[in-house]
Amino acid sequence: MTINFIRAMVRNNRVRPIIKAVSWRIFAMIITGVVVYVYTGEIKKSGEISVVAGIILTLVYYLHERFWMWARK
Repeated sequence: MTINFIRAMVRNNRVRPIIKAVSWRIFAMIITGVVVYVYTGEIKKSGEISVVAGIILTLVYYLHERFWMWARK
């Protein structure tokens, strides 16, 4: 992949919210996992909760971004 291809993908109105949602969820899943682990002391439970929360919240974030893109028009 070239840098120009990556820049074009990031500027794409349909792809940009997906890239933002996934990158943010990766960070948020790590933070969620650490917090749950500190609270419960169970690594398996923290992983399960992080993954489920990550999937649900990624979908919600994407829909939220699309709504605001629609509302801006």
